[in-house]
Amino acid sequence: MRGLRHLALKVRDLDRSRSFYEELFGMQVVWQPDPDNLYLSSGSDNLALHRIETSELADYADRRGQFMDHFGLIMDTPESVDRMFVQVDKQAVQLGARIIQRPKRHRDGSYSFYLADPDGNTVQVLYEPSISGQELVTKKQD
Repeated sequence: MRGLRHLALKVRDLDRSRSFYEELFGMQVVWQPDPDNLYLSSGSDNLALHRIETSELADYADRRGQFMDHFGLIMDTPESVDRMFVQVDKQAVQLGARIIQRPKRHRDGSYSFYLADPDGNTVQVLYEPSISGQELVTKKQD
């Protein structure tokens, strides 16, 4: 096991979701095979965005909750969490984001805040002391 490095989300508006993840988290497009699918990367992680087909939109419209509780994006320090919070607070409406919970320190020493992306997926922006300082080591191909 090398870690959770890939996440795929279904989204209603591919362009809006792309802007959200590019502008707030600095992710970059690594591949767009067609107008309905987009792959972004932070350099160490991969996020796939798949547009919900028009014929399936009604299936998603009635849901009040989500099956996925949240996913987290790791930050290097508590201060970087605070800086991200200020940025989100300034750009939330423009990016289709919504702050769910302001920054707080957790019992385990971690520090985070929660926001919703344009499709309502909960994103935790997290400093986690046991992993935030880890450096990504890539294995060379022989």
